[in-house]
Amino acid sequence: MKRTVSTAHGEIEPALTEAYALLEKRGATERRRHLLQALRERFVLSEDEEVALTSTAEPVNDDFFAALAKAKKVTSECEVLLGFENQTLASEIMEKASKSIGFGYQKLYKWVQREFKTLDLENPQMNATMRRALTVLAARPSLFQNCLDFFADARQRILSDAFFAALTGNDNDGERTTVKPIDMIAHDPLRYVGDMLAWVHSAAVSEREVLEVLFVADGEELVKGINSGRDAELWRIISDGEDEEFNTLKALNDLVDRDVSGAARILRQRVEQVIQSNEDSILAYKLANLLKFYGAMLLKLLGPDCNLLQSVRSLEKEAMRQFRALLRERIAAVRAEPQSIPSDLSPPVFLQDALKQVQVMLSTYERSLATSGGREDGIDQMLGEAIDPFILDSEALAKSMPSLRRSVYLINCRLALMNCFRQSNFTSRRGGQLKESIDGEAAILRDSQLEYFHQGSGLSELIKLIKETDSSSGSVTAARLSASSTELDHFLPSAYLDALERLGQLQDAALARKITEDAAERFCADFELLEERIDSLNVAADDDQENTLRSAFPRTAGEIRVLLS
Repeated sequence: MKRTVSTAHGEIEPALTEAYALLEKRGATERRRHLLQALRERFVLSEDEEVALTSTAEPVNDDFFAALAKAKKVTSECEVLLGFENQTLASEIMEKASKSIGFGYQKLYKWVQREFKTLDLENPQMNATMRRALTVLAARPSLFQNCLDFFADARQRILSDAFFAALTGNDNDGERTTVKPIDMIAHDPLRYVGDMLAWVHSAAVSEREVLEVLFVADGEELVKGINSGRDAELWRIISDGEDEEFNTLKALNDLVDRDVSGAARILRQRVEQVIQSNEDSILAYKLANLLKFYGAMLLKLLGPDCNLLQSVRSLEKEAMRQFRALLRERIAAVRAEPQSIPSDLSPPVFLQDALKQVQVMLSTYERSLATSGGREDGIDQMLGEAIDPFILDSEALAKSMPSLRRSVYLINCRLALMNCFRQSNFTSRRGGQLKESIDGEAAILRDSQLEYFHQGSGLSELIKLIKETDSSSGSVTAARLSASSTELDHFLPSAYLDALERLGQLQDAALARKITEDAAERFCADFELLEERIDSLNVAADDDQENTLRSAFPRTAGEIRVLLS
C-alpha cells in the first residue's frame, strides 16, 4: 500500500510541481496584464480617442476636448517616468502623445477658422463649444493670435460693407436696403457727420458686447492658458527679455478697434470732405465739438490707445483748424472794408454779427463734454479767436471821438459783450474784466457829468476858488455871487433832465441814472463846501456885508438836493 502510494506520489509530484509553476506564471502574467492595462489606460490614447482628437472628419465636441485633456495629462505624467532608469518607454509615449496634441491643436485651429467664417455676430448665438475652443486654443498663443487676426480681418470686411451699405443704401450685391441711406442727408453737414459717428460708435459698442461674450466669459481661463502657452514657447524660453502678461481688456479693445478700422477709414474720408468743403465758421466749430463728444465716448469705450479714437481726435483738430482759418478770413474781410460808428453810438455792425456767432458757440460749448476744470480755459481760447479781434477793431474806431461819446460808445460795446457772455457759466473771468472796464468808463462819464453841473450852474470858478487853500476872501464878492446865483437859477429847473439827456445814447438807462445821480451828489457836496465858505466869510464880516452876501446868494444845499433829485 505504502509502495503504491509512494509510487503514485512520485508519479504525481512532477505534475503538481509543474502545475504550481504554471499557476505562479499565470499569476505573474495576470499581474502584468493588469499593469499593462493600467498603463494603456493611463498613458495611451484609445483608438476612438485618437480618432476624435486627430481626425478632421470628426466634429469638435466633448469627446475631442476629453481626448485632448487626456493627451496633455499623459505628457505631464510621462515626466515622472523619465525619472526612472529605463526612459525609452516614457520617451516613446511622450513623443506619440505630443504628436497627437499637435494634430489636435491643428484640427481645433482649422475648426475655429471655419466657424469664424459663418459666425453671426449681429444676432449672436454664442455656444459653449466655441468659447471652450478659444480657451483651449489659448494654450497655443501663435495659433490663437492667428485666429484673432483671421477673425479681425473677416469682421473688418463685414463692418466696412455694412457701413458702406448704411451710407449708400446698397449692399455688396447692388440690392437696395430698407434703411434710409445716410448720404441722403449730406446737405446737412452736422447731421450727416453726426449720423456717421453714431453708426460707427454703435457698431463698436455692439462689437465689444459680443466679443465680451465670446472671449471674456471665461477670461481667467483664457489668460491662464495664454500665459502658460507663452511660457512654454521656445522663443520665450531663449529670450532674455520679460514680456508682460496677457491683458484681456486691452486685447479686447484692440480687437474691437481692428474690427471697426475699415469703417473708420471710410468715416475719416467722408468727414474730411465735409470739413474741407465747409465755409461756415459756426458749422466748423459745431463739427469740432461733435467730434470731441464722440472722442470722449470712444475714450471710455476703447481706452486711449485705439486707432479709432486717434482718428476722431485728428478730425477734431482739423475742424478747429478750419474754424480758425474761416475766422481769420472773416476778420480780414471786415478790416478790408471801411467801418464807422453808428450815430446812436451802438456797437458797430461787425461786432454785433460776431456776438451772434459767439452766442451760438457758447451754447454749443455748454452742451459739450469738456471737463469743468478746463472749460473756462477752453472757452477763453475760443473767445480769444472769435471775438477779441473784433473788440480791438471796435475800440480802435473810438480813438478820435470826444471823451463823452467815446465812453458812452465803449460802455455800449461792453454791455453787449456782457449780455452775450451772461449765457455761459464759464465766462466769469471775462465778465469780471468787462465789469472793471465798464466801471472805469463810468467814472469818466461821472466826472464829465460833474463838470457839466459845475459849468452849467456857473459855479465852476467859485468852487475851484474855495478849494484852493490860499485863496483870499476878497475873491468872493457880492456881485460875483449875485451873477452866479442868477445863472444857477436858470440852470437848476432842468439840470437833472438835461444831464440825463447827455447820456441818452447809453443803452443801459439804469446805469445812466446812476452815473448822473452820483455826479449830482458830488455837485451837492461841492455846493455845501461853497455854502460853508460863504457862511465863514459872513461871520468874519460886519452885519451889513453879511446881509449883502446872503441876499446875493440865497440858495442853500438843501434846495439844490431837492431840485437835482
